Amino acid sequence: MPEISRRAQSLGTENAFVVLAEVNALARQGMDIVSFCIGQPDFPAPDNVQEAAIRAIKGGKHGYTPSAGIDELRNAAARYMGSLRGGLPIRAEDVVVGAGAKPFIAYAILSTTDHGAGDEVIYPNPGFPIYESQIVANGAKPVPIHLHESRNFSFDPAELDKLLNKKTKLLILNYPHNPTGGCLTRAELQQISEILRKHPQVWVYADEIYSRLVFSGEFFSIAQVPGMYERTIISDGASKTWAMTGWRIGFTSNPKLAPVFTRWITNTESCASQISQWAAVEAITGPQEAAAAMRESFLQRRDLIVGLLNEVPGVKCQVPGGAFYVWPNITEACRRIGAADSEEFRKRLLHEAGVAVLADIHFGARVPGEGQHLRFSYAASKQAIEAGVQRMADFIRKNTKKAA
Repeated sequence: MPEISRRAQSLGTENAFVVLAEVNALARQGMDIVSFCIGQPDFPAPDNVQEAAIRAIKGGKHGYTPSAGIDELRNAAARYMGSLRGGLPIRAEDVVVGAGAKPFIAYAILSTTDHGAGDEVIYPNPGFPIYESQIVANGAKPVPIHLHESRNFSFDPAELDKLLNKKTKLLILNYPHNPTGGCLTRAELQQISEILRKHPQVWVYADEIYSRLVFSGEFFSIAQVPGMYERTIISDGASKTWAMTGWRIGFTSNPKLAPVFTRWITNTESCASQISQWAAVEAITGPQEAAAAMRESFLQRRDLIVGLLNEVPGVKCQVPGGAFYVWPNITEACRRIGAADSEEFRKRLLHEAGVAVLADIHFGARVPGEGQHLRFSYAASKQAIEAGVQRMADFIRKNTKKAA
């Protein structure tokens, strides 16, 4: 039997989908489960976006588009990304449209590192698991930089200064952050930029897919810091802002790398769905009331779930600055019920209480000295949040008595 490649064997996954499959299997068996696993809005795409897609279908927009995307979307995305980021001079030719923002993680690594050359990529830990997976699969060296609870889940710039060296080719930043909901402040981004001045060979991949879901202050991009625009790959998209996860539309900008990303798309996906591209034009240029209402709903849910989790025995939860995730510390809760770690806690919570969450180890190696954490996606209804957190509290109280 032929063997699969070492590259394929090394390829990681996104554990949210693995756990979701487990949840769905239990649900099919009749188990009642409240799920906080998947990070996607629980709203439909806005009506005007749906109508634009129907118009595209009926108008015969069924074929291939240029690999970089239709001109209308590249123009709209350039204006949108530039205005959201303090008036950056993003041109339509700097923008490339892909089948979601996720493929650009791989394209960025492929375009800035050489396989097996010892090139290093620094990425946040905990972090979106596809970062590390794609770094390894594409033959670069993954270098995690730890996020700290005491810093509102940002990293110490001094740690970055120590990690950077001549082999570093790419720094991945994600803010607002998945899985913690943490944000990098303007001051922190300016510090990071100052450190990067000593390392002109380093590109920055700014994963800003949650840019419209900042709840404390205005969104600020590292590309807005003087000297950083040309070396920053700005990644954004339609999934989170307009509840279009399944439509698969992402857009990324960099003046030098846009032609390179276009060639990658030609070699892989050919182009994003034309129908989805026309829908995204409407999402960006049309009425924004639905997007604003979703953001307000997420803010209310954030405040609700943080308040409820902080009433659960053995749980401490910081207030996240953006996205739709919380990252509660359950170190004491694990001790109370006799769970060895967050993953054991997660499994027991699912099977004994019917609450589905993700453990910290699903987002990278546990940060030394930071304790045990879970990720809740609060892209769930108010009723689900209340019911799920209550089940968790009851589960801890019940098993604390048993442990005692």
